[in-house]
Amino acid sequence: MAESMQGLKRTMRCGEVSEEMIGKSVTLMGWVAKCRNKGGIVFVDLRDRTGIIQIVTESEGADERWGSLKSESAIAVVGTVQKRGGAVNPNLKTGTIEVVPETLRILSTSETPPFLIQDGIDTREDLRLKYRYLDLRRPELMHRIMFRSRVVQMIRDFLSSEGFLDIETPSLIGSTPEGARDYLVPSRVHPGCFYALPQSPQLLKQLLMCSGFDRYYQIARCFRDEDLRADRQPEFTQVDMELSFVDQDDVIDVNTRLLAYLLEKMPPVMRELEIDEALAAGVEQAGREVRENGIPRMTWKEAMDRYGSDKPDLRFGMEIVDVSEVVKSCGFGVFTGAIENGGMVRGLNAKGQGEMPRKRIDKLTETAKTYGAKGLAYIAIHGDGSVKSSFSKFLTEEELRALIDAMGGENGDLLLFAADSFKVVSASLCALRLELGEEMGLIDHNAFRFVWIVDFPLLEWSDEENRFMAMHHPFTMPNEEDWKNIDTDPGSVRAQAYDIVLNGCEMGGGSVRIHMDDVQEKMLEVLGFTPERASEQFGFLLTAFKYGVPPHAGLAYGLDRMIMLFAGADSIRDVIAFPKVKDASDLMMSAPSKVDEKQLEELCLAITAEE
Repeated sequence: MAESMQGLKRTMRCGEVSEEMIGKSVTLMGWVAKCRNKGGIVFVDLRDRTGIIQIVTESEGADERWGSLKSESAIAVVGTVQKRGGAVNPNLKTGTIEVVPETLRILSTSETPPFLIQDGIDTREDLRLKYRYLDLRRPELMHRIMFRSRVVQMIRDFLSSEGFLDIETPSLIGSTPEGARDYLVPSRVHPGCFYALPQSPQLLKQLLMCSGFDRYYQIARCFRDEDLRADRQPEFTQVDMELSFVDQDDVIDVNTRLLAYLLEKMPPVMRELEIDEALAAGVEQAGREVRENGIPRMTWKEAMDRYGSDKPDLRFGMEIVDVSEVVKSCGFGVFTGAIENGGMVRGLNAKGQGEMPRKRIDKLTETAKTYGAKGLAYIAIHGDGSVKSSFSKFLTEEELRALIDAMGGENGDLLLFAADSFKVVSASLCALRLELGEEMGLIDHNAFRFVWIVDFPLLEWSDEENRFMAMHHPFTMPNEEDWKNIDTDPGSVRAQAYDIVLNGCEMGGGSVRIHMDDVQEKMLEVLGFTPERASEQFGFLLTAFKYGVPPHAGLAYGLDRMIMLFAGADSIRDVIAFPKVKDASDLMMSAPSKVDEKQLEELCLAITAEE
């Protein structure tokens, strides 16, 4: 029978009890993590979000309910703190003390949980997500959510000190193109019309700059109807910001200082919340490096050339080498054919892997093929200097030696080559680099390496749409030096855009915005917008720009991804309280779900087909 807590008031949380309180009375409330009846003495581990405290009572003459408490039941205990009578527990903050109870109230009795509420359990994720409220009781998961809360407060403190205003923007807006699919919300009072849930507050924060607020930020909820993966959710959170009368350097400067601030403040919190000590030490080291040296910048072209990715993982080397010039006249048709068709030949040097079995090389080839490569050529240099290659018969001895030298090949190395278009070569070698880096133990998972990627292309060609599309969004300011080429060579125009990358993940990105009418009109024209369509989709913004729009720029971080990286989690689902699975469904709430016919009628909607 559940009891009321009337007349009791919790005096502290379980993990807050300390040796200084020995001899004092405390009132604690929490969940029974474990109950052990040792025949005369009952030990109860009482747990809340701060940790565990041991309750010890002799069964003789004590409340007989102590010996039959069910795990995960919620109880209240009034008792006296004493030094542990037995061995101390070095794994607990409260491991040197215990509480001898005087009063027990069972506030709520628990049924047997569907899985153990403890870290390290081997339970299917779908079951844990169905009972997410139980899974969140596990210390590891709870501490990550608490860490997220603390980091958000750090961000608010820093941005407030820098003169940013926290301003909310609407969640029901108009649908705009040039992004992922919108989530649409039907309007009851405007039959046949729909709101969209914002993919980001992009246009609204630009309007706030037009309004004169100067510096804005928001911990913003965003929605995108797209296929999911480990670091994506249909609804997610951005740390969104916008600044007026600034350039790219100003935005990078304030955000470098924000990151330095976070890297300084996070390690003590990580240790307090018992997040991996090696990670905390890695964050601490990264903080010293950022404060002393800043964060390096790398152009988009350099990143693609060296790493095959605009979000390079700088925790290890193994850079891509362009050998197109070396092999352009060789006798291997795969290489020369790719170059003649406007492509390239590039390679990786897997140091010390010259004895890799052919079956493993074949698996690497299959990896490359998933990124569009037709195959993978290789040269294996054995320890004795002998060479085994998939294509050496097409090269002279001099050509083979020149290629090995260009790759920095030495005895014991494995050289891998891809020959195709820039896009295919970059994607396939990037994937191979990361796979080999992991396999060869080159990646320090407790290190944090930041880089600013700048000078992105303004536009990218879409074969599907048969037109240029904005790489960032239609309001990104072009590089002034390149703008003259917008009609003759649109693909060569760089953008004033920038991403902050950490350990091979894009943690945030932004750009300087277009504030000049003629540039904005031309940009929309290049993207295929007629004046009529531009007015229909973005008329409110274009109208606002007629009334003295300031030069402005901004950036948004993916908060879920940021916390995932710093907390050492494998997925953003591990740092979101109530996440969804890969098909965008909520297993706990059984959403999405069908609705009552009456609701559809009120919205003037009808379901015409079901799968």
